[in-house]
Amino acid sequence: MTAIQVLAVASEIYPLVKTGGLADVVGALPLALRDNNVATTTLVPGYPAVMAAIRAAEPQLTIEDLFGCGARVLRSQVADLDLLVLDAPHLFDRPGNPYTGPNGSDWPDNAFRFGALAWVAMQVGLGAIAGYRPDIIHAHDWQAALAMAYLAYQDRRRPATVLTVHNLAYQGQFPADLLQRLRLPPHAFSIDGVESYGNIGFLKAGLQFADRITTVSPTYAREIQISENGCGLDGLLRARSAVLTGIRNGIDVDVWNPETDARIASRFGLATLSARAPNKAALQRRFGLRDEPDRLLCAVISRMAWQKGLDVLADAVPALVARGAQLALLGSGDPELERRFTALAHDHAGQIGCVLGHDEDLAHLVQAGADAILVPSRFEPCGLTQLCAMRYGAVPVVAKVGGLADTVVDLATGIQFYPVTRDALEAALHRTADLWSGRAAWQALQANAMQTDVSWAEPADAFLRLYRGLLTPKN
Repeated sequence: MTAIQVLAVASEIYPLVKTGGLADVVGALPLALRDNNVATTTLVPGYPAVMAAIRAAEPQLTIEDLFGCGARVLRSQVADLDLLVLDAPHLFDRPGNPYTGPNGSDWPDNAFRFGALAWVAMQVGLGAIAGYRPDIIHAHDWQAALAMAYLAYQDRRRPATVLTVHNLAYQGQFPADLLQRLRLPPHAFSIDGVESYGNIGFLKAGLQFADRITTVSPTYAREIQISENGCGLDGLLRARSAVLTGIRNGIDVDVWNPETDARIASRFGLATLSARAPNKAALQRRFGLRDEPDRLLCAVISRMAWQKGLDVLADAVPALVARGAQLALLGSGDPELERRFTALAHDHAGQIGCVLGHDEDLAHLVQAGADAILVPSRFEPCGLTQLCAMRYGAVPVVAKVGGLADTVVDLATGIQFYPVTRDALEAALHRTADLWSGRAAWQALQANAMQTDVSWAEPADAFLRLYRGLLTPKN
């Protein structure tokens, strides 16, 4: 059987460049789909980290003018991933974060940077690379979503299209006067085109024109169709609900495997949980916490933002401290939240520790050493932290929203709470401490969680059905 050819388009991909869960998904899904006879090639920007990683890159396409300068598309393979890299130094040869400059503000030309990514995806989809024409273009989030519009405004046979929304809150809104410079026709600026509240909306355009829309969990797919969670796009999503599907994310269970993980202090499995203890001790040392193995150690691995509910957690710290629990927080983001948790760590030295920044190695140790992972998000499209926690025997304590509601079962594989308020979170922390004190119940939660399938196997099957449905001729 001939493999389905998919061109994935994304702004980041693990292990080359990562700011969040998007990169993990974009890196893991092609490998899972490969077992289902799906051949995925991923188009990514040529950031410095990507250009440094590719070897034996073969030029596939030369573009004389890509929003200001020439560019190339290179083919390479890294970490078993088939890549097309958009080598456009005038757009992507910049240090640091893919989306923001040194001062933390968005790059002022992001419309052209990611418009270029989408425009090149359109060109590749229409056969610009000799010998390669994908059956499906699968775009991820707003940075790739304009490809759906570019394809829709071409009067040529095009591939089928899928858009996956990882977080509806990030939409890629840009001034209307950029329309011509983005190579969009005048009639594209309409409610049935790319117009979104007076701007050009990259994500809105993708939602308007994609043949199929997916989100990263079934509950989130329902949530974004109501005004409270629809970020202004709920009406469009309701109108297109017939092509909207929620498919939960998975994690790479080879990367996240406590029995083989070289990043942790002591490897362990379900049958060797006692070997987990050195990880807790190492984690306590790393965060400046008292070395007390019998004390409940809660942890957070998160971008520090309003969405993540960390202000609610900060309000609930007195309850956590009163129960004698410890807290280790790894993350960065909102400066006020960073200051608040730094102050809490100072005021409760030995009981609360805070490491600002993202450290992939340390994230593995946190999962392997914490007793509980706290995820108090106000909304969460899927969440990967709780899936890793389950794999590593850290009991997830989560808000009952989005993918958290879909992946954690209260008192079976973790602890849920709702609404996302101080009172509800404090009640969940008390439940957590009570369960910890009765270790048999705690160990049952650990065992159930560690035996739960959090891999890409089931989601990959769902994507295969979606792809096949797109390619099956309609009678």
